[in-house]
Amino acid sequence: MHHFIFPTQDTWISSGSSTIDGTSFKDQNFGRDQILEVKKEFYNSSFNYQTRALVQFGGTDFTELSKSVANGTITNPTYFLRLYEAEGNTEFGTDISYNLAFHPISESWVEGTGKFGASPKITDGCSWENRSNITNGSATSWSMHGVTTCSLETTGTPISHSGQLFANQSPDVEVDVSDMVKMWISQSADNNGIVIRFSGAQETDSLHFGHLKFFSRNTHTIYAPRLEVRWDDHNPITGSNTGSLNELTMSGLVDNYLYVRGLREFYRENERVKFRVGARKRYIQKNFSTSVQTVTGSYVAESSSSYAIKDIATDEFVVPFSGYTSMSCDTEGMYFNQWLDGFYPDRAYKILLKLQTNDGQEQVFDDGFEFVVKRS
Repeated sequence: MHHFIFPTQDTWISSGSSTIDGTSFKDQNFGRDQILEVKKEFYNSSFNYQTRALVQFGGTDFTELSKSVANGTITNPTYFLRLYEAEGNTEFGTDISYNLAFHPISESWVEGTGKFGASPKITDGCSWENRSNITNGSATSWSMHGVTTCSLETTGTPISHSGQLFANQSPDVEVDVSDMVKMWISQSADNNGIVIRFSGAQETDSLHFGHLKFFSRNTHTIYAPRLEVRWDDHNPITGSNTGSLNELTMSGLVDNYLYVRGLREFYRENERVKFRVGARKRYIQKNFSTSVQTVTGSYVAESSSSYAIKDIATDEFVVPFSGYTSMSCDTEGMYFNQWLDGFYPDRAYKILLKLQTNDGQEQVFDDGFEFVVKRS
């Protein structure tokens, strides 16, 4: 399964000053911006300052995630930070490659209510210099300005940072942060979130990377940052799991068909749904002996079928075909589970089903298996 939780707070911080009026950004807060900026700025062809983004996943959603891992509902998960590019940047040439680094933050911080360009500037949350509000002229500063921790010391064991290399590709981020999240869940390290920056010397050297702009949690789009949890929850299509069902021939010479059974038009955003899947020959020769079992009571071999889910408006995968979307089976037939509490409500989605035969042929069934997630 692929499951998603969204940030409880995010912002970006800057080490510089305006080249227009000299206003310092070092104590300025950008907690309500719809954009998270990761960049290095140049002035008169020389490096001027850098920015970094901060994202934290906490609150009820993270607590429920931790409980699901502890009680075995989620087994052997991996965790990926997902960020989505907000604006294309022509400064990134086709021959440019760069590294982003993702470090755990060692201290708590306050998101704030500031926005870039606010006048007067807002300083009621974290910034390059401070991790909390400026009140009556004073604030709680970071131990090191800019949240520059590269590892978090806990019981003598450092959490190594994650990284992602980008070379001639979309700036969208999909990075494995499992080591960090597992330590947060086990409470062997404090969950203060993740800081995103250019890696090492790339943050301040003379090479122009342009500006990276990602959607923040305040975006009015469906591209907010998210923590994607992936685990194999499928019930193998073997042995007693299949009961008295009929196994379809998977030689590639028979035209088999997969479809969603009993699909409802609407689901609520907090539902955890078992979607039933039927399997049959596409064309059944009707005769006196043809039974209902032949039509609805069949299954395909283990590892030969999987599912995906797309957002209909954007035609983008919400849940892609992957090693985490294999079909399950019980004595009633094939199925897959999907938690909808990470889906945007009041949007339409469609289910795609994939079948792979023994001779390597693949077929995707995209036949109007559509539903809407309603707000609870």
